[in-house]
Amino acid sequence: MSRIFNTIGSFVVDLTETLVIGLSLFLMVYLFLVQPHQVNGQSMVPNFQSGEYVLTDKLSYKMGQPKRGDVVVFHSPAAANCPTGTGCDFIKRVIGLPGETVAVKNNAIYINDQKLVESYIPQDFVISAGAYTKDGREIYLGEKEYFVSGDNRPYSSDSRAWGPIEKSDIVGKAFFVYWPIKSAGAIKPASY
Repeated sequence: MSRIFNTIGSFVVDLTETLVIGLSLFLMVYLFLVQPHQVNGQSMVPNFQSGEYVLTDKLSYKMGQPKRGDVVVFHSPAAANCPTGTGCDFIKRVIGLPGETVAVKNNAIYINDQKLVESYIPQDFVISAGAYTKDGREIYLGEKEYFVSGDNRPYSSDSRAWGPIEKSDIVGKAFFVYWPIKSAGAIKPASY
């Protein structure tokens, strides 16, 4: 009888150790390396659909800088008016980098007075200015500021409306769509 209890006890201890180690590894990965996020809303259409799930690399920007065209997840700025306590994160594309000037005019975005050619946006999309970029206003980005925008420019609340974001607000770089399965695949960076 004691043999049965020893076997059961040994099994319970082994199972507990496995669960604790597995949970510890999961938490380490989740807190420091990779985090899942859901795309909510239409601001990234046609490249991302509402309801898709992406994996966000939380480590890359600790060692490097975001690049133009990267798709990033970041904590919403106060001016975006997300409900308090919701942990509202946005997913947008990096358009302007630190030290650059950004302007929205003539149905396009201009970086340092050069029109940005964005092949990932349909030609018929209207790219209008928001409250922050109205009347062709040029915005100078500070050393840790980024201008971000949704790919669905007519329906995106982004830096055109509430200004640049700080690097410290960026959670990470979206690098893989994993759900739904039919959309699964690596997120390719835009080329300019």
